[in-house]
Amino acid sequence: MASPAFSLSPSTANAPQNSTILITGGASGIGLATALYLHTQSYNNRIVVLDRSPSPPAVSELTSSSRFLYIQSDVTSWQSQRSAFARAASHFNRLDHVFVNAGVAEIGEQIFTDHLSPSGELAEPDRTTIDIDIRAVGDTLKLAVHHLRQKTGSASSGSGSGKGQGGTIVMTASLAGYLASAGAPLYSAAKHGVVGYLRALKSDCAKVGISLSVIAPGITLTPIILGRREGQGLQAWGEEMKGRGVPINDAETVAWTVGFIMGLGVKGSGSGFLIQGNRVQELEAGIARTREQWVGREMLELFRGGRGAPLFPNKL
Repeated sequence: MASPAFSLSPSTANAPQNSTILITGGASGIGLATALYLHTQSYNNRIVVLDRSPSPPAVSELTSSSRFLYIQSDVTSWQSQRSAFARAASHFNRLDHVFVNAGVAEIGEQIFTDHLSPSGELAEPDRTTIDIDIRAVGDTLKLAVHHLRQKTGSASSGSGSGKGQGGTIVMTASLAGYLASAGAPLYSAAKHGVVGYLRALKSDCAKVGISLSVIAPGITLTPIILGRREGQGLQAWGEEMKGRGVPINDAETVAWTVGFIMGLGVKGSGSGFLIQGNRVQELEAGIARTREQWVGREMLELFRGGRGAPLFPNKL
């Protein structure tokens, strides 16, 4: 049985307060909308934005604030991200929440379209989408866990005792991470990978006091939208698509959802929130409840029977 869909507003999202929040890919689109929302004065949050753009977003509400820090960072570079996280933690003395959001759309057609190298051989595909949307996500996750574990007292000992509350990590997956998007195979594969990170890591993150979750937005009005006619504005494109029956999200709705999940704390651990047409629905609990229907009882019991075996030893 599916969880019920619901709507959010700035006042009902119950976002965290008095917290330090790091956002990757926060100079535009969903990331910027989230930075602006969580920076609301009454929340008294400190916002750190990591983005590849050399300049911060031209929003005086942020750039003039002592509660805002912008760090130019290339998420595909481990050294760049590591340095940025360290600077953020040092500047505000701690990190409480991390929004793993940096991403790009599908870049060209990489599977059926052949390109030749200068020597006339089949050229290597462009893997930028994979590099940013899943490989860099793993790096951000590693850094987020490292810094948030400092709050639990388990980082140095490696004991994984999980005492205290480490914070929350919210990752941007996509509707394409649950229902693959035809025409965007690399993007779909990467976003399925983000959901895979959630399912593989949620229990271990909980052991060290970290709540891990994903958002899965459908089509959202952001600069990465493809398919617009030359000169067509984003809002005009959105209205045209709505007229054709396409469910469209505003970036602000996605931002409220991120704040909502962070505000849930440990109660949001392991959740995956689909966002379509500015409506929100939690998916992971329903998928888990119906597991026997799509796996079958025999296969599910076989899986459960071997689940406790030490196939992948770790220190937790």
